[in-house]
Parts: sequence; C-alpha cells; structure tokens
Amino acid sequence: MMFKDRTDAGEQLAAVVNPLDTKSTIVLALPRGGVPLGALIAKKYDVIFNIILAKKIGHPSNAEYAIGAIAENGKPIIGEGFSEKLHAEWLEKEILRLQKEMRRKRELYKENLQKLSLKNKEVLIVDDGIATGLTMFAAIRAVKKYQPKSVSVAVPVIPRISYEQLKQEVDEIYALEVPEYFLGGVGAYYENFPQLTDEQVKEMLENK
Repeated sequence: MMFKDRTDAGEQLAAVVNPLDTKSTIVLALPRGGVPLGALIAKKYDVIFNIILAKKIGHPSNAEYAIGAIAENGKPIIGEGFSEKLHAEWLEKEILRLQKEMRRKRELYKENLQKLSLKNKEVLIVDDGIATGLTMFAAIRAVKKYQPKSVSVAVPVIPRISYEQLKQEVDEIYALEVPEYFLGGVGAYYENFPQLTDEQVKEMLENK
C-alpha cells in the first residue's frame, strides 16, 4: 500500500480506529510527522489532542541509524547489544542533548497545548509510521508512568516484526500496512513525504 501523503494516511487511519470516547480519550502525536495524522483522528472523534515528545538515539558514526530512543520524562531505551558497544560517556552526553532538545520543543509548542493528566485516560499514540519501533516504545513507556487506563497505537505502516513486539506493550494497535518485508524506511510507503518544520507543526496545533 502506498499513501499519497500524511493527510491521506491520516484519513485512512481515522477510518479504521474504533470510535473514541470523547470524555476519556486523549490522542498523543509524535512530532513532527505524527502531528497531521493525530490531528485528523482527534478532530474526527472530537477528542483531546496533544503531543508526546520522543527522540531516536542515532549511532555515533551514523545518526540516521537508530540504536535507541528516549521520550520526555522517560528512561532511555537502548537496542539489544548496543549498550555494551557504546562509549558510556558519549551515550550520557547524547541523552542529555536529546533531553535538552525535547525541553526546547515543549517550550516552543506549549502555547498551543493545554496541560492535561493522563491518569485513567484512554491514550492513543499516533505516528506517521514505525520502522524499528524504538521511538514508539520509548513514548509508550513514558506514557505508562502516568497510569492511563489504556494505551493504544495508530500508525499507517509497521513491519511485522515490530508489530508483534508492540502487541506485548499496548492494548490495541491500529495499522493499515504490516509488511513481512519492510522497504527500509517509512518514507518508502509515501508518494509525498516531506520533512515538517516546527512552524508547520505549530500551525497545526493552533488549528487543532
């Protein structure tokens, strides 16, 4: 399955998500790519929309190669086998750098976000796709600290192996494409997959 863009993916995803309880559900999107999809789902079901910040930890010699992830107010997740191979001092500095960047993002977006409690809420975490799943796992575990009633995930595409791993972590997964053989990156499943800017995300949050 190929999606035209994030709007197309979000509309298709919104159609397969079970009706959401307007009183107890909160949709959390992973910026930046998950925001347009999360906004569409939240608008369709008239539920609260917010964000959860999480960052991948890239390999020191190749930043695009994810070896772990960390979410705001959460503990870092390091992929199996990597912690022993990484220099502890480098890893500590990189985690501090990512935490600082997430605080900056939260400050940047805060004018367009309401403060809320996740306790006893049904939380739906949305992104524009999953590859390794490390960033999503970090977000899920950070959200669980706040004692929600349930945690579910909605994504247009996720590899079968990541899907099976994620099933052990959440109450429900909504996915449109679960390929056995993943094409290597989420963008391969989109005709149009531009990087979103902070300004675009702020505009979407203003109009949510």
